[in-house]
Amino acid sequence: MELVRAFREAGKRLRVGLEIHGTDATALSPAIHHVDRPHLVPSIASGDYIRALLRIVQRERIDLLIPLIDSELGLIAEAAPKFERLGCLALISSPRVVEVCRDKIETFRVLRGAGIDTPLTWTWAQAMRQRRHKFPYYLKPRAGSAAKGNYVVRNRAELEVFGRRVPDAIVQEYVSGVEHTLDVYTGLDGVPRCVVPRRRLEVRTGEVSKGIVVKNSAIMEVGRRVAEVLGQCRGVITVQCIVTPKQRIRAIEINPRFGGGAPLAIYAGADFPKWVLQELLGAVPRIDPDGFRDGVAMLRYDESVFLENAAGMVAEGEF
Repeated sequence: MELVRAFREAGKRLRVGLEIHGTDATALSPAIHHVDRPHLVPSIASGDYIRALLRIVQRERIDLLIPLIDSELGLIAEAAPKFERLGCLALISSPRVVEVCRDKIETFRVLRGAGIDTPLTWTWAQAMRQRRHKFPYYLKPRAGSAAKGNYVVRNRAELEVFGRRVPDAIVQEYVSGVEHTLDVYTGLDGVPRCVVPRRRLEVRTGEVSKGIVVKNSAIMEVGRRVAEVLGQCRGVITVQCIVTPKQRIRAIEINPRFGGGAPLAIYAGADFPKWVLQELLGAVPRIDPDGFRDGVAMLRYDESVFLENAAGMVAEGEF
């Protein structure tokens, strides 16, 4: 909802008449009730998701598509040329970038190969074959998201149990320290022009609920380097890293989309929605890499959406 509002406000400042459409598989999604035109679509796993989006884009003459869910990124990246033929820009990185970010083993290989500090990472089978271990480890799904299936592993017995519980598990060197999320604006040409680090103060179900902007040049440089190494990025990508007590900055994960905490960076002065819209309109935005405010905090709370006559939605999932 916050990102919808941010794009709406950016459109007003640019004097662009935006009509914001939104899609979801259920009418009970809160955010869908904050757009101008809601659309129900099949589930991402249905096999008809992209066709449904293409029909909406063609019928409604959509100019810009912004994917926000991890499980849809690969599908939309592959289908980006189809949307482009309909006059719609999919704000998504290349299929190769999306795959590297999705596959945590491949993320490790790419970052390690570029000399970017990142925790040692193995497949679960590789970790099980090791004769010597340095516990604790961090175990999670190879293509997971939202911290689902993530465990701290303290001994070999836990390594075996959790590894059998988590599908296609990977095992990482455990890194202690302070976690930061970096919002990296790469625009439409993949060039990183602004990096906003956010220290994660509190996390709930994988999303930041409290955070604070930390204008640290060394952390910002890591975000810039990651985007350059990936290449073919588009829009905003998020880079997660941990700053250790000895001030090592270790990149742990990349998501090629707007992060859930991006509204904090936007509020602090990194006007991603405005820049995206300016580029879409053929203008060159003026971007000051340091033009955001340090020390701005975000404290989230639940907000309710109330619907009248919603019995049919609950029963049938329809608007």
